[in-house]
Amino acid sequence: MVDGDAEQSIPLLSDTPSSSSTHASISFGGVNFLFISLRFGCEGTVWTATAHVITGVIGSGVLSLAWSVAQLGWIAGPSCLVVFGAIAVFVSFLLCDCYRCPHPEFGQTRNQSYAEAVKSFLGEKSMWVCQAFVQESFYGYGIAYTITAAISMRAIQKSNCYHKEGHSAPCEYGDSLYMLLFGAVQVVVSQIPDFHNMAWLSVTAAIMSFAYSSIGLGLGLAKTIGDGKIKGDIQGVPEPTLMKKVWVDAEAIGDIAFAFTYNIILLEIEVILFLPLKLPTNIAAALSENRQFCTVELSGFVGRRRPISRLDLFDTVIEDTPLVSHEKVYSQPLFAAAEGWITRKLPASGFVSKVYAVKLPMLPVLELSLLRLCFRTAYVASTTGIALLFPYFNDVLGVLGALNFWPLAIYFPVEMFLVQKKIRAWTRMWLVLQAFRVVCLLVTVLALIGSVEGLISSKSS
Repeated sequence: MVDGDAEQSIPLLSDTPSSSSTHASISFGGVNFLFISLRFGCEGTVWTATAHVITGVIGSGVLSLAWSVAQLGWIAGPSCLVVFGAIAVFVSFLLCDCYRCPHPEFGQTRNQSYAEAVKSFLGEKSMWVCQAFVQESFYGYGIAYTITAAISMRAIQKSNCYHKEGHSAPCEYGDSLYMLLFGAVQVVVSQIPDFHNMAWLSVTAAIMSFAYSSIGLGLGLAKTIGDGKIKGDIQGVPEPTLMKKVWVDAEAIGDIAFAFTYNIILLEIEVILFLPLKLPTNIAAALSENRQFCTVELSGFVGRRRPISRLDLFDTVIEDTPLVSHEKVYSQPLFAAAEGWITRKLPASGFVSKVYAVKLPMLPVLELSLLRLCFRTAYVASTTGIALLFPYFNDVLGVLGALNFWPLAIYFPVEMFLVQKKIRAWTRMWLVLQAFRVVCLLVTVLALIGSVEGLISSKSS
């Protein structure tokens, strides 16, 4: 048994300064400054950070994009992908500049999370509001990935059944068993302490994410060539009534918004780097969003209804393996916040401070904390339980995307940018950004209403 004092401060990342330091002389505003920067836990590289960002970008949201584009049609669907992708990259750059405070490059204060950045620029009250949305978003991702994994595994079994019994066979399976299996795996994987210790998992997930999206790209292209024509139309999938069409299209927009909310984890990832995260963000966003767009455009109209048929394209285990890492990337910040709060409240408790070294055959030593074991197991159990109650893939993703997109991806980043750059009210830049926020708010409200309507309809039916 070893003392866990080092883990009391920040469970997300080891924050012990190394013996080496970096000296940098810079000139700003005509004044020379000498900085001696200790590398607080900056053990990551551009490539490990890029892998983390790719893991965040290519998550379960990509699996709903084809259905969303099919609903919206050939003009509105691709246009929404381009617009939301551009917004996500723009906001990511704004957040990267918020890592240091007050200046984006020379500021001496490092914000190690999204909420810390909001507190530094906007104050404590805004931080608590932001924290509520951030933690709810992380928790929602856990539910979404559980549903995604279950549907994927069910699709694999369904494909195998059709292959053996023929397409006329009644190959119907439930989701509950697969959700419980995925939850059991998450209980084990959730014991990984922090981002730095899961770099290998993100690299593996990034490779497999490109693998399964390449499979979808290839099968979609093969299907299009085999049919000899491009399916779909400008209006999208028709619905019985105009109001139903409006709600379904709104839900599709919510699904697209969910696929582009990865920027809330950027500051947590940037902590492992000594350099700014803009380079990894550029690389990861360009690769991931280009792959998403190509995959969706070539395979989006292969399956024009619910994504059960779409997920038959991913009938291989490499689809479920990256989901484990995707879920961990979004749950680690939640674990850090909750466990850090408990540690500060109960610093002398052995339940919190003691770490047990567990050695399993053929595996490295695992430092197991009772707090981590109990809290993270309860977290996985709760997300799995909610997923069992609401196993509706598109509807859940739409609600989560619409609920979190505007406050986390629009309002707070823009507000921090206005404060950081000291942009005065009623100037041209201020008016443009305010108009941008209002338009995004209206779209988000419409998407939220449509997604909630879809969730209620699915539950009642």
